[in-house]
Amino acid sequence: MSELWTLPATEIAAAIARGEISSLEAVAAHIARIEAVDGMLNAVVVRRFDDALAEARAADERRARGEALGALHGVPVSIKECFDVTGTPSTFGLTTRANDRAVADDPYVARWRAAGAVVIAKTNLSQLMIFIESDNPVYGRTNNPWDIGRTCGGSSGGEGALVAAGGSPLGLGGDVGGSLRNPANYNGIVSMKPTTGRLNDMGRLEIFAGQEGIISQVGPLARTVADAELGHKLANDGRELRDSHAVDVRGLRIGFYEQLGSFRASPALARATREAAALLADLGAQVVHFDPPRVDDAMDVFYGILSADRGRGAQEALGKGPRDRRVAALLDVVSLPRWRIALIERLLALGGQRGLIEIVRNYGYGDARHYWKLIAAANAYKTLFATALDVAEGGPLDALVCPPGGLPALRHGASGSVSVAGAYAPLYNVLGYPAGTIPFTRVRPDEEVGRKPSRDRVEAAALETERGSAGLPAGVQIVARPWREDVAFAIMSAVEAAAKSKPDFPTTPVTPSYRNMTSSGASK
Repeated sequence: MSELWTLPATEIAAAIARGEISSLEAVAAHIARIEAVDGMLNAVVVRRFDDALAEARAADERRARGEALGALHGVPVSIKECFDVTGTPSTFGLTTRANDRAVADDPYVARWRAAGAVVIAKTNLSQLMIFIESDNPVYGRTNNPWDIGRTCGGSSGGEGALVAAGGSPLGLGGDVGGSLRNPANYNGIVSMKPTTGRLNDMGRLEIFAGQEGIISQVGPLARTVADAELGHKLANDGRELRDSHAVDVRGLRIGFYEQLGSFRASPALARATREAAALLADLGAQVVHFDPPRVDDAMDVFYGILSADRGRGAQEALGKGPRDRRVAALLDVVSLPRWRIALIERLLALGGQRGLIEIVRNYGYGDARHYWKLIAAANAYKTLFATALDVAEGGPLDALVCPPGGLPALRHGASGSVSVAGAYAPLYNVLGYPAGTIPFTRVRPDEEVGRKPSRDRVEAAALETERGSAGLPAGVQIVARPWREDVAFAIMSAVEAAAKSKPDFPTTPVTPSYRNMTSSGASK
């Protein structure tokens, strides 16, 4: 029974329902796994081990009495720290909230628990969930289980690392700019960001609450597509969902692209997309190349909307407490008035910092009129993109296959330079389309350097990320039309089934190698 932590959530649930294993055994096995690996990862920041064991015993008693069982009856799960679980802190990485305790479960947590899930732990995140590393002054830094010298991503990175390492079969996270898909790509697991409006994040400290241009969505992280789909369905409470098993991949019209905008995807991620597209063509889908229109316009909307208050919401949440250096640096710039931002743009141009200009040019407005213009631009872009899908060669297209991000797992601290690593994930937060990520391949030694040396800080950090990245996971992103998560899951399942036979498929570090053990480690 010590190997129960290797099983998917759906298999654990079925085995418990059949009486082959108990919930207590499943929960205990995952607790033991956490104890074995988390000293190197620092992914778990709130332990519910005693409560979880008690809840597992109660679940076994309910089964023994013949009571109806939920889809996750007795199955251990983990939850991103920002989501309320009764009696536990939800600090968002703020020391001022370290002693705060939730008095009720977050609605999505409650839905999983109503289905029988047993919450064993809460996991680390970036402070205020605004950068793609999981590090903060309360809990410290979480490491990537494939290489502890690199980040697990963010902001749902603790979930990504724990699920990948076998400490939990299923986790709950959120995504406003790639915060599910980024950790899935970095850790070699599965995620799904739902259609905007399906699973809106209703957290108690959502610093972007009130603006409805880009709304954070709640979604699952898992090691299999079937587990992610089950987690998605249960969070959605079964409402208005179509069955992915009714979707025949044969005959679907699917577009693909390897590169997006000015930030080039690393060779392994571009190759993963090409190979996944070819695989889908072999399965009978109609696959064509697709060029997303005016990507820079979409990224201007993304950065403009999320900085529309010039960081005031984040400043108020932080108060006088300690700030992560990446958060502090971001807010120092975002809070500046427009005339000072314009000066910074000119200085960046003189220094050849094109990558930073593309971000900074959207800061400093902070007025309602500019925000309204951004919302109008977002709506216009949605129409433009939908039209492009409709008129594409072989269209109208049902779905897209593309990189989930521009890079494999960053080295610790690099997110201050490369931000979200291109438009690959944020584009679909602007559009509001459902977008999932699946593991597909690993970086090859000859793919470690995919770009030329540059004085541009963004490109220089990307080059340093690619160096020494051989063996790290490289995933694929599957995007569907709004409200068609069933199409995305069907494609994800088909690709997963075919890709698992590949020798370079990232089977997740069930036995983590923990590279760089002597030079890196978790900071508490």
